[in-house]
Amino acid sequence: MSDLLYSDVEESLRASVRSALAKRLDSATVAALYDTPGTDVSSLWKLLAGELGLAALLVPEQHGGAGAGAREAAVVLEELGRAVVPAPFLTSAVIATTALVAADDAETLAALATGDVTAVLVVPWTARRGHWSPVTVGCEPVAGVLDADLFVVPDGSGDDLQLRVLGRDEVEIEQLISLDMSRPLARVTVIGEGRPVAAGAAARDAVDAALGAGAALMASEQYGIARHCLETTVEYAKTRVQFARPVGSFQAIKHRLADLYLEVVQAQAVARHAADTLATSDPDQLVAQAVAQSYCSDVAVHAAEEGLQLHGGIGMTWEHPIHLYLKRAKSDQLALGTPARHREDLSVLVDLVP
Repeated sequence: MSDLLYSDVEESLRASVRSALAKRLDSATVAALYDTPGTDVSSLWKLLAGELGLAALLVPEQHGGAGAGAREAAVVLEELGRAVVPAPFLTSAVIATTALVAADDAETLAALATGDVTAVLVVPWTARRGHWSPVTVGCEPVAGVLDADLFVVPDGSGDDLQLRVLGRDEVEIEQLISLDMSRPLARVTVIGEGRPVAAGAAARDAVDAALGAGAALMASEQYGIARHCLETTVEYAKTRVQFARPVGSFQAIKHRLADLYLEVVQAQAVARHAADTLATSDPDQLVAQAVAQSYCSDVAVHAAEEGLQLHGGIGMTWEHPIHLYLKRAKSDQLALGTPARHREDLSVLVDLVP
């Protein structure tokens, strides 16, 4: 049976990440990305990757990494979700790194472990495990591209499928209009040959492993978003006075927040289970991933919607940060497979349909 409780090491990691983010990031910085898309937030990644070593978390020790697992990465993503952090941890340190670990690309992994370079897996941000197509010339929308240094590109088909690592000078990038500017999207056009790191079934397995890890661990980011929205909304309901009473004392508000609390706690359980089964290579991990994405995606959106509505008029303003959480939650809901697609996968995995 999976142990869903947090270890002392995981809680220590959480405290370090939360403390660093509290000192270096506020909602105004994230909101500035919408008014001024070119706002430089690279110092934040230098903090996370360099000072905290998060870029090396999933890189094996023999390649200069920390050799940690999915449970530790999940804790990091909970905290990144709580602050809607504009950093490429999910796209580079989780998804691209997982693909390169599966391909055993020691050269690139050593570079990623330092945090000096970032990578991105070039498949549509809507792709999911077992449901993606190799890149021919262009691919969109791709997340984590704008500041990436290396591009992990699957091209070809069947036995001719290859996974290649390309430099920034071997691709052309066109930014797309994005709902969530803290994780902007772009079109990638391949113009170079790159360096092959895997071929055939090994290349396909590497991409599937990366997308599976992304889906499993993005659930923790979604839980972090939902938890933050719940906590801040509860605090607001306790202090906002209407008709000479805190709005949280009204029965209708109590019921909505109680229902949301149950959803968020359940999201925590399924997200932790997905991370644990991934970390232990449990045979049940595909089921856990489908459950996590089909549930946590909707909970994050619901929590952000409730947060916006229960904050009343102030929640509708640009100055209040709740809209940042709603945009991240909604874009995450569409990423790496929608809840409906994951429910379709789940129905096959548990033999509900042939």
